[in-house]
Amino acid sequence: MDFLRPASWREALEIRAARPAATVLAGGTDVLVGLNFGHDRPEALLDLTATGAEQEWSESDGVLRIGALLPYARLVDELGDRLPGLATAARTVGSPQIRNRGTLGGNLGSASPAGDGHPPLLASDARVEVASVRGTRTLPVAEFFTGPKRNALAADELIAAVHVPTASGPQQFAKVGTRNAMVIAVCAFAIALHPDRRRIGTGVGSAGPVPFRATAAEDFLAAELTASDRWERPRELPDLVVRRFGELVAAAAPPVDDVRATAGYRRHALGVLARRTVLRVWDEHRNGRRSCA
Repeated sequence: MDFLRPASWREALEIRAARPAATVLAGGTDVLVGLNFGHDRPEALLDLTATGAEQEWSESDGVLRIGALLPYARLVDELGDRLPGLATAARTVGSPQIRNRGTLGGNLGSASPAGDGHPPLLASDARVEVASVRGTRTLPVAEFFTGPKRNALAADELIAAVHVPTASGPQQFAKVGTRNAMVIAVCAFAIALHPDRRRIGTGVGSAGPVPFRATAAEDFLAAELTASDRWERPRELPDLVVRRFGELVAAAAPPVDDVRATAGYRRHALGVLARRTVLRVWDEHRNGRRSCA
């Protein structure tokens, strides 16, 4: 196995173009597990940690550009007030040691249906910035996932950053696992209120071949809030609306039975998570609060 360690981002892109079969190493929290257990044996490892690039974040016109190599721990500490949903999800990733090494870019690159960072990115209408020696492009995060552990990267591209609008309203993230920490999600759900656009954003993880949005549930709740004038005059949500929202989220999922849960349990749990989180974000909105990781 060749170990390739470029000293700059430009060199990394050049190596990627020349060695597209190389496995990219960002934080290593996924890649090294596969290597240690003998599940993966790539011809080369492309280690990005010495490039000194894409390890920072910046903000412009209300949009945060989060470098692909920014560790989860810094995302929580530095962006919790701006992106509470994503920061909450980041706090559930592994252990403190893993959060100090693991990155959002690595999470996206693995494209696992159970990636904790994916649902909040979907709920926030994030875009993924990818780069190659040919240039850069961005695409909606919903179009980035093309199948289980497959993504839309071309063979010569690397993930450079994620562009996420700063939260304009409350956000929540919740997941179900077989224990409280160090666990792959049985299912996960994220919700974001966008009062400035009268929109609802959702993201569902570990309940289908790819992370996805529950668009019917989003449209239903946004329409109910508009019809009842609750955006302008926030009041408690009717129980019927909350229950219907949960039903639509559960109905959007195409889960499977596996060693962690049955498909039926996943649908049930998603409905519960959807009801709980929508009540939380709406309570925050009504009382002028915003969750902070």
